[in-house]
Amino acid sequence: MRLKDRVVIVTGGAKGIGRAYCLGVAAQGARVVVADVADPKGTVKDVEARGAQALGVECDVSRESDTQRLATETLARFGRIDVLVNNAALYGTLKRRPFMEIPVEEWDRVMAVNLKSLFLCARAVFPTMKTQGKGKIINIASSTFFKGVADYIHYTTSKGGVVGFTRSLARELGPHGIRVNAIAPGFTLSGDNEQNISEERKQANIDARMIRRAQVPEDLVGTLVYLASDDSDFMSGQTLLVDGGGSVH
Repeated sequence: MRLKDRVVIVTGGAKGIGRAYCLGVAAQGARVVVADVADPKGTVKDVEARGAQALGVECDVSRESDTQRLATETLARFGRIDVLVNNAALYGTLKRRPFMEIPVEEWDRVMAVNLKSLFLCARAVFPTMKTQGKGKIINIASSTFFKGVADYIHYTTSKGGVVGFTRSLARELGPHGIRVNAIAPGFTLSGDNEQNISEERKQANIDARMIRRAQVPEDLVGTLVYLASDDSDFMSGQTLLVDGGGSVH
């Protein structure tokens, strides 16, 4: 029980990889806050069915008022905030297309959800973590940044921003006992991601890896638990690639 009684907020926690994170930290004894623009009730029930405490908060993480309410409701229920997992992002529903064909409005929305939300959520939890003298912020980047994936330039750029944000925030918050790290997953079979990719592209992802199989959400849980736990207390500003070795060239 490496996270016993820790309060962990997971944005985008209602489904897919975020749901796996919620179940994974719950299995380690955490009290889980499932934050999502979608209905979080299903994941809350799944967490509670495993004997853990959970709170569902519907919120749009690109809106400052929603992120402040997320922190307020978490404190009202659990009294503290130990870990923030900035997982919410737009990806699986995005259409692959050249950068000249991406609507400006779509670019702005991707940046708002994938990057601005980290800024807003970190600001929402920082006062509490500062008072506690300790906290963990875990941002979800992507292997696409390291590869320079074409036809997803807004997504790839936003995830590059996550790496920069992680490094800068880690330096700012270190004196307050707050560690900031990131995980960069490879292409993971989950929800919209799995439905909107061809078999050819699935196989191409597998063939590019040192570990020749599809990546699933559970492949990321161990790294998340490590970064959320005391085991990583002397790590900050790091981005850990968890992609089966696919980004090593």
